Amino acid sequence: MFYSVLALLQLIEKAPSKHTGVISLFDKEFVHTGIFEKELSKYIHRVFDIRQSSDYKVLESIDHEKTKEIVQKANKFVASVTSYIQKKLNV
Repeated sequence: MFYSVLALLQLIEKAPSKHTGVISLFDKEFVHTGIFEKELSKYIHRVFDIRQSSDYKVLESIDHEKTKEIVQKANKFVASVTSYIQKKLNV
């Protein structure tokens, strides 16, 4: 999800150096403007929170069903961003 947003930000020639900057710009430039639905913003925020937790706090246990749900949402997210980029580039 993160790298798909980085690719998206290349379209507007912005490339923040931190994960939080990437997510913030995604929200500002693409969600708040109505290009992407708010649901996609919630996906990336949730996954980022899980990543932060697993990297810097006591490990959070995630069961198989939750993992499956996260992967499905990530696939939807990446597919939406990919489709938008392809349309913008006329691919």
